[in-house]
Parts: sequence; structure tokens; C-alpha cells
Amino acid sequence: MIRCFFLMGLLMVLGCSKKKALPADHNVSEKIALLKTDKAFSEMCVQKGMKAAFVEYIDSNGVLLKLNHLPILGADAIDYLIEQDDTSYSLNWQPQNAFVSSSADLGYTYGVYALHPNNADTVLYGTYVSIWKKQGDSTWKFVLDSRNEGIGEDTLDF
Repeated sequence: MIRCFFLMGLLMVLGCSKKKALPADHNVSEKIALLKTDKAFSEMCVQKGMKAAFVEYIDSNGVLLKLNHLPILGADAIDYLIEQDDTSYSLNWQPQNAFVSSSADLGYTYGVYALHPNNADTVLYGTYVSIWKKQGDSTWKFVLDSRNEGIGEDTLDF
């Protein structure tokens, strides 16, 4: 009986112990890697189109939050992206910051995007946030993407 209590106590102590923290510079390098990923995502969007970029960078369980839509999940999100016509505009963005969890498996980026309609002299700006998950091959894929319209026209330059 005493052995049982000792074993249960030992399991509780070991089970509640903290995970070994990663070195502080590891988190900085992960933040830089995540910012680079988001920038590469934007560059691909400009070079190959929104559809190709989003299909490349979405996690298989990714969620899209779009204006006037219920959340679009997983395979439905990928199907939604594939069905989009992205030939009438170009989209790019600049991440302003990134945060990475201490375990370096989740993170988020946010910033400002610019939507350039092909047949207009105006540029529409908005804000975005993307939540990212590190993959088994150490790359990042977004698990949630949300954009908000409305910080004006032609107010920023990038």
C-alpha cells in the first residue's frame, strides 16, 4: 500500500514537472524563420497568384475566415481556394511582427495587406493575422487565416 502511494506521488511529481525550455536564442531564430515564411508566402502570391500561394501554405486542417462566410475548414478550405479566380487582382502583404510559442510549434504573424485590382487605379488596404503550425519537416503552414478590410485606399506604400 505504501509502495502504491509512493508510486502515485512520484508519477504526479514527474507528470507535473515542466518541459525543458528551449534556449532563448532558439525562439528568436524560430520567430525569424516564421517571418521569412510569411514573406515568402506573400512573394509567391505576387509571382504565382493567390490561389497557388494559399494552396501551398495552408495546413491540411487549415481554416479560412472570410467576409460574409462561415469558417471554411480543412479540405473545404482547399477546395474553396482552388475554385477562386485570382486573375483580376494581385495581393501582397507585409508582416509587421511574429510571435512563436516557447515550444516553437505554434506561432502567429500579423500585418497589412494590399489588394491591387487590375482595372483600377486604387489600392485597397487591410490588416491580417495568420496562425501557423510547424510541420514535421520543420516548415510552417498556416492553420488559420483572417483578413479585415478597411484601413483606407492609397494610405500606405509598399
